[in-house]
Amino acid sequence: MEFGVCLPYMKRDYDRNAILNFSRKADEGAFASLQCGERIIGPTCEMRVLLAAAAAVTERVRIVPSLYVLPMHDAVWAAKEVATLDVVSGGRVTLTVGVGGREHDYRAVGANFSNRYQRMDDQVAQMREIWAGQPPFEGCDEIGPRPVQMGGVPILAGVMGPKAMRRAAQWADGVYVFSLNGEASEAKRMLDMADEAWREAGRDQPPIKWAGFWYSLAPDAEARLRTYVYEYLRVMGDNVATAVANTMTRCTPESVHESMEAFAALEVDQIVLVPATADLAELDGAESLIARF
Repeated sequence: MEFGVCLPYMKRDYDRNAILNFSRKADEGAFASLQCGERIIGPTCEMRVLLAAAAAVTERVRIVPSLYVLPMHDAVWAAKEVATLDVVSGGRVTLTVGVGGREHDYRAVGANFSNRYQRMDDQVAQMREIWAGQPPFEGCDEIGPRPVQMGGVPILAGVMGPKAMRRAAQWADGVYVFSLNGEASEAKRMLDMADEAWREAGRDQPPIKWAGFWYSLAPDAEARLRTYVYEYLRVMGDNVATAVANTMTRCTPESVHESMEAFAALEVDQIVLVPATADLAELDGAESLIARF
């Protein structure tokens, strides 16, 4: 079992030093991957640029868009971007794709929010064709670069429900599930759905399984975690954001370790820790807990 960590990207005050120092420290430590999600509305930094910077200053960790909201993008552009990131990282990219749930992000970039599940199915197929050297239309040259990894970049599906799991079982290498407060029962429900979907699809191999949750082990952890969650969910309205933020408890070494142990018991391949801050104490605290495994 491995541990990954998310690169902070949510705040206005994450400057060059915070981003690059966090990346370097994660690479030097006990983490197997360095990840970043995609948001458009708000002060968030752009995912692909952050991950390219992280790839350039790291040597070991896998570089993971998690998740790439694929239906907001053109599949050919996405294939080229991800393949380029694989080249820059020396073949260290694992791609997590999903449809997201923020219609305003779609509207802001002129993307269609409807029919996004089918579009993602089709886009994944086209991206793999591009990576294999197939031109997008007759008479067109190949679109490069090709990924460093033979066979293309591994793709995980960031999905939650049974219908989405069944779709993902047709094309994904595995799943990345998320429990906001690190509840193992919540993660297990989604992972069991993935196992069932893979069996129904007649897949030879079970899905790769990653599971993540929010946490903070920085100074004033509880307040900072709840502020982070509130700001993340504020698009759903103040009442919902406040209610969910107030349920966040993974802000002490004991509570974070409890979730890590419970996720490990689910036999996931990787536990992804998503910190509330760019404070390097988040990494120090997590590494001290990882050392217990």
